[in-house]
Amino acid sequence: MIILLFFIGHWYLSLFFQTFFLHRYASHGMFTMSRFWERIFFILTFIFQGSTYLSAYAYAVMHRMHHAFADTEKDPHSPKYSKTPFAMLMETKDAYFSILNREKEVEPRFTRNTPQWESFDKFANSWLVRMLWGAFYVWFYLQFATATWMYALLPIHFFMAPVHGTIINWYAHKYGYRSYEMSNTATNLLPLDVLMMGESYHNNHHKNDSSPNFGARWHELDPTYYIILLLNFLGIIQLKKEGS
Repeated sequence: MIILLFFIGHWYLSLFFQTFFLHRYASHGMFTMSRFWERIFFILTFIFQGSTYLSAYAYAVMHRMHHAFADTEKDPHSPKYSKTPFAMLMETKDAYFSILNREKEVEPRFTRNTPQWESFDKFANSWLVRMLWGAFYVWFYLQFATATWMYALLPIHFFMAPVHGTIINWYAHKYGYRSYEMSNTATNLLPLDVLMMGESYHNNHHKNDSSPNFGARWHELDPTYYIILLLNFLGIIQLKKEGS
């Protein structure tokens, strides 16, 4: 029971900070926050993404490029130009690290107003820290796993953020339904998104990429959006008007 709770908690908390902080805040600037809260969310993203921590700067640049070049050869992750999900994952990894390490020349429009904490990113992206997170996951399973089958969940902890990314960047460009006809292949993967916290409404997001609510139809409930409304009500963040 402890292992299942740990897995579910890691899945949803890692996913929340990816969609809330990295995607909706860093990439699209759907809301603002103070420098204090930005640093808090950097740290929380590191804690809950663990071994697959993603830099807000590199994630934002790569995601903005995805929107600008969706399903073209310049798209950093498109199933149209990859034969398998694993091949696309490797290409995404290469693009991420080339941006993170400032090895890739990037147009200024993709870097503008990106949240940056270079010293923290250097620490959190180090292979030593990633390995320590991996060792923690193994230790936790050795302490609390009560059945052999539970160890099958362990690799997902090691690759949590890439698993989330692949579900959307591969499957939500190949399967699902479309609410809007567009030039790219983005789809809505799930009619009720209880698995990806609103991220699977990918076609909706490509159509209205400034909207903090990824749902469009009555049944497309976006749980992250309601958390955003709560944080806005509490004064932790400040929602922008759509399109501003």
